[in-house]
Amino acid sequence: MLEISRFFGIIIRMYAESGAPHHRPYFHAYYQNHEAIYSIDPIELMNGYLPPKQKRLVEAWAKSHQGELLENWERLQKGLLPYRIAPLR
Repeated sequence: MLEISRFFGIIIRMYAESGAPHHRPYFHAYYQNHEAIYSIDPIELMNGYLPPKQKRLVEAWAKSHQGELLENWERLQKGLLPYRIAPLR
């Protein structure tokens, strides 16, 4: 799983499973011992948990970088490495 961004103790990662493409683009967000999985279009919590503050930060970051997240998803599905995405400031 490749790290694409890191901010305020939150790590954002994305990966593709070879031979089993997913039907809905998504990314993983990690904070301490919590993990959440978000769909990209729309930005929506699919599974897992983050504390409320970190959940708001991840969702704000994802909304402002939605196009880049989708581009990275497409790159991964083609076997290419994703680009780093600017952290939330």
